[in-house]
Amino acid sequence: MPTVDISGWTCPAPVRDQPRVVMGHGGGGALSAELVQQIFAPAFGGEILAQLGDSAAVSLGGVRLAFSTDSYVVRPLFFPGGCIGDLAVNGTVNDLAMSGARAAYLSCGFILEEGVEMPVVAGVADAMGAAARAAGVEVATGDTKVVEAGHGDGVYLNTAGIGLIPAGVDLRPQRVVPGDVVIVSGDIGLHGVAIMSVREGLEFGVEIESDCAALGGLVESMLAVTPDLHVLRDPTRGGLAAALCEIATASCTGIVIEERAIPVPPAVANACAILGLDPMYVANEGKLVAFVPREHADAVLDAMRAHPLGAGAAVIGETVETHPGMVVARTPLGGTRVVDLPLGEQLPRIC
Repeated sequence: MPTVDISGWTCPAPVRDQPRVVMGHGGGGALSAELVQQIFAPAFGGEILAQLGDSAAVSLGGVRLAFSTDSYVVRPLFFPGGCIGDLAVNGTVNDLAMSGARAAYLSCGFILEEGVEMPVVAGVADAMGAAARAAGVEVATGDTKVVEAGHGDGVYLNTAGIGLIPAGVDLRPQRVVPGDVVIVSGDIGLHGVAIMSVREGLEFGVEIESDCAALGGLVESMLAVTPDLHVLRDPTRGGLAAALCEIATASCTGIVIEERAIPVPPAVANACAILGLDPMYVANEGKLVAFVPREHADAVLDAMRAHPLGAGAAVIGETVETHPGMVVARTPLGGTRVVDLPLGEQLPRIC
């Protein structure tokens, strides 16, 4: 065999050996996953963290709890359909709900930039209080820090939450099996497009509002039909595509979705077409995707549609034995395409 000199070869694919943090590390895609898997998970260890769910299911004193934390750096602070305060409460409530838990208590940390106007801080706090009351959760403890002018963006928030997981509920991607029905609770892409439109001063002929909402009540209505749901996920950063890819990888099953079945409102579709974005990768803050055993799918779908936050629920696909770990979309033209985990983030600072 002749010897081949490979010293001059180059790889056409980008090498993600980043010496510094880039915006994509916070985007919920492949870069975020690498940051967690290569730095944080080895540093912290532990079987619970290794599950990498929206919230951790833990046992304490014989009681099963869901525990979650999240930070919010959205820009601008106020946007159509909500503000950073609503987002912080609803986002943490939703993370707990994806474990089947109804949130009980939240903590709240305010990181304020020197010089931010007091009415802005009061507006954020008032919105948080109203959102907490609407979700039936209490802000029980908190903290405040101030950073020098120029070292923040007005207001950053951190919230953590705990809630009880009902008996018999076990929501995790490892329970997904071939034949499960994939259901999304309604129109996708609203939050990301709403943030982008106000941030960049774009107009699409109609105001697009964020779908920011607390999903605890919707999840309760689904669990009332059957506690045997397999997994729930709220498709925030990275959108529906990232949520599906993560579940396919963790469950070692294939996922097939029908593009035409995915509910995308016309305003979002038009905005994404103009800007070259894929609605499947755009963030949501009031939607969930559910993997449901086929025998319960119709009843769960009916229960979702009977709830205000699930009125637009739709079956978008199923899990299969073939191509484990991969998500495939059937296009309206009859072809298929692979749905990849996004590398970084199409729209940074959306939550």
